[in-house]
Amino acid sequence: MDRTLMTIASNAALRHFLIAIAFIGCFFSETALSQTIDLALTDTLRIIKPQSQTEQNFSGDRQYDVVSNRLVRPLRVRVIKQDGEPVENIPVYFELISHPQKAKSFALEDPVAYTDDTGFAETYFTLGSAPGEYQITARINAGQRGSDLIVFNTFARKANWILMLIIGLAGGLGMFLYGMKLMSDGMKKSAGDRLRSILSRLTHNRFIALAVGAFVTMVIQSSSATTVMLISFVQAQLMSFTQSLGIILGANIGTTFTAQIIAFKLTDYALLMVAVGIALMFLSKREKTATMGETLLGFGLLFYGMQIMSTAMYPLRTYDPFIELLIKLENPIWGLLVGTIFTALIQSSSAFTGILIVLAIQGLLTLEAGIPLIFGANIGTCVTAGLASLNASREAKRVAIAHTAFQIAGVILFILWIPSFVELIRWISPKGSAGLTGTAHLAAVVPRQIANAHTIFNIATALIVLPFLKLTADVILRILPEQAVVENEPYQARFLDLSLLTTPALALSMARAEVLRMGDMSRTMVKKIIDPFMERDREALDEIEIIEEEVNYLEGKINDYLTRISQQSIPEDQVGEVFQMMYTVTEFEQIADIVTKQLWPRALEWLGGNHQFSEQGKEEILIYHVSALKQISRAIDTFQNADLKKAKRMKVKFKKYRSMGDDYMRTHYERLREAVPETQASTEYHIDLLEQFRRINGHSTNIARILIEWSGEVKNIDSKDSKKPK
Repeated sequence: MDRTLMTIASNAALRHFLIAIAFIGCFFSETALSQTIDLALTDTLRIIKPQSQTEQNFSGDRQYDVVSNRLVRPLRVRVIKQDGEPVENIPVYFELISHPQKAKSFALEDPVAYTDDTGFAETYFTLGSAPGEYQITARINAGQRGSDLIVFNTFARKANWILMLIIGLAGGLGMFLYGMKLMSDGMKKSAGDRLRSILSRLTHNRFIALAVGAFVTMVIQSSSATTVMLISFVQAQLMSFTQSLGIILGANIGTTFTAQIIAFKLTDYALLMVAVGIALMFLSKREKTATMGETLLGFGLLFYGMQIMSTAMYPLRTYDPFIELLIKLENPIWGLLVGTIFTALIQSSSAFTGILIVLAIQGLLTLEAGIPLIFGANIGTCVTAGLASLNASREAKRVAIAHTAFQIAGVILFILWIPSFVELIRWISPKGSAGLTGTAHLAAVVPRQIANAHTIFNIATALIVLPFLKLTADVILRILPEQAVVENEPYQARFLDLSLLTTPALALSMARAEVLRMGDMSRTMVKKIIDPFMERDREALDEIEIIEEEVNYLEGKINDYLTRISQQSIPEDQVGEVFQMMYTVTEFEQIADIVTKQLWPRALEWLGGNHQFSEQGKEEILIYHVSALKQISRAIDTFQNADLKKAKRMKVKFKKYRSMGDDYMRTHYERLREAVPETQASTEYHIDLLEQFRRINGHSTNIARILIEWSGEVKNIDSKDSKKPK
């Protein structure tokens, strides 16, 4: 009560004082009176920055523009009384107190501005010629004790800041993608044989297929690449369309591994990883250690590329058009569209997700905007698989359709409840430091939230769709049923896919499948060549002639494919595997040549005459022919499984068959001495058949011999390495 009375009394005294001043002012000029009143009021007025929903925009504080440009928004203050009422016609003094060295041509348009009827006063500022920070103060009654002071911070950018931003983004993205490629190549080499063993054990268990797809994609760092491989496998009939569906779902999960790594924000250690990776690659003589170094170098370049992009993007934090664009992306339709288009252009959802995380690290991206962009990235990644299937078989096209259908179905399921999904992701993700707000808070928490949203979306989609794989397969089969395909070429390599050359371990598996197919054709030729001699079957010769042309075609295609594999960066054991396959191709081709160049003309002559084998001679030829078929079958099996035990057994069998051939030749000569008529008439054919079957046995055994020798070389290398001093 006493304090209130004192306030009323002081206000009354003030009014009496002002009346007295006004009365005395009659003896002075009008200007002197105004200044006197202003001086009297300064202790009761306050100067503030205007408050609004966009405080900085409204006050003009913290503006950025190009050097020598006039700021777009004015520097604005408001003068109010103690009770908050605005005051009109009060002078506000603006003054530049700090600027970059060597800056010139900066200017305040109105160093003194008067408040309007709402209490606002404003002026415009022109930035100087040097980039950096410019500080301007605003005060009322400059120099008077107790008057308020407001500080404005404005910033000038270099004239070429947009060009430098583009250069930084392009260079950083290039390093990011190259790092991802190196990392992927290193992981492929490390897990190459494991990849092949996993993919060779195809299963109808959808959960195992899901795990296989996730692991393979985690290694090769691209769901698109996994889907392209599936298209190759389905086209090559290594797996059925239904089997591929579970792997597709797993691939979508595996691709989120990259985003989780990137979200750790290990940019501070990027150059350390580069240094250690380079050291391991160039200083270590061990293949596995060098491969580990390549992987680590890829990680380092990936994170360093992120750091370059992040630094280049920093000016965008204050670039209003870009901020407004990101706000628009919170609209799910816009975000979905942008994510789809950009991912389709760069053909990597992992790379696009990495870019989103870089934006989030700068505090430029909210989770509400990031989730629709991630949804779009999952749809955009289907473009690569779609392009790969354009000239493929109908089953391969079904793989691409299934991939697209799964992604679109997942997006439709989630896009309807994005706000709830956002809350779920925030709940399961780290909350960040309690003291952080605004951009700093977004930069701290959103990168991990985006990575988690990417992972949760794909896992949830896979688990929802997994029970309906059979139904999905049936629907797609109805959409794209079987139809007769007219081949453009008389022969085609069924398993050789150039798109797999970037994954040499898998390319070798495809090449092995094609070599086995060629071996099976050579075995068929050997099997059929006996028919003209025993059953006088002329059609068998026609079939052999057709098969021989395809064998010759495959020899060229396989060797070319293996040569391309050897030109990739592959470990030494895979180089040996390429050599072994080339050697095997040569042996199969020589077996086919024996049939067509030696036995085929003999069979044609045999059909033109009336010769007959003796019963005993006929039986010996049939037995020796079966031995040749058994040996070539063993060679195919040994090559397929790289079975050293069977390879050694083949060498034992070859000695047995060689001895058997000698015995049959001796009994044939005994029949000649006994002047058996059939033996005398057919001796030339009998001897030639035994000799050519012996040669076929030899070429088959060579396939086993090269496997034993190659394995021995590997063991010798390992043993030499183990004896090196530590």
